[in-house]
Amino acid sequence: MLIDRKKERILAIITAPVMLIAIGMIFFYLPQMKGNASEILDSSFKIFYFHLPIAMVSYLAFTVVFIASIMHLKGNSSKWDIVAHSAAEVGVVFAFLVLVTGSIWAKATWGWYWIWEPRLTTSLALFLVYLAYLMLRQALEEPEKRARLAAVFGIVGFISVPLSFLSIRLWRSAHPLMFGGSSYGSSGGGLEGTSLQLTLAVNMLAFGLLFASMLVYRINNESLKEELEEMKYSSS
Repeated sequence: MLIDRKKERILAIITAPVMLIAIGMIFFYLPQMKGNASEILDSSFKIFYFHLPIAMVSYLAFTVVFIASIMHLKGNSSKWDIVAHSAAEVGVVFAFLVLVTGSIWAKATWGWYWIWEPRLTTSLALFLVYLAYLMLRQALEEPEKRARLAAVFGIVGFISVPLSFLSIRLWRSAHPLMFGGSSYGSSGGGLEGTSLQLTLAVNMLAFGLLFASMLVYRINNESLKEELEEMKYSSS
């Protein structure tokens, strides 16, 4: 399912300036901020505008894996296997960045890079689940068997996504709850102020476009790789 290279380039051209604008807003547009329910939030809070969009993109990527896996099992189409594989690779990158940015923010906020609280623990589990998904794909050589087992794994492993997302609400957590009420989160929910909301919205858009660009790039690469393998087997 090779995607038009022209569309791939157009998406990349759109993504680059939006990313630059988003990053510029974080460092030059945001006002001096103070926490509304916890300590003063200094410049370290700016990492939130990277951390949250990256986390949401990782959830989106693994949701794509889930849907593509269902579609593959339903129609036994290799194109959906390619989509699932590509989305998983991109998602694992973003899931790793979630852990990195979360650890940096944790150090500035709590004084430790890591504590075993629900959100951090479930985020690590999420990363490991999809890392295992990619390792499973590497371990199997027969294409049909690999695609089928990976699809089952992609469906079952998806439970780690809502578990991670809802972890703050399900268990007492030191992680701040940024949206809605905060019955279990350590920090009051919500972002107040137009500039904060606008910056977050632009960064959500920017990282969403980055995900789309990376996904299209990986799908095209995987499609070309599959075509080369087919040519290799047909000529042998």
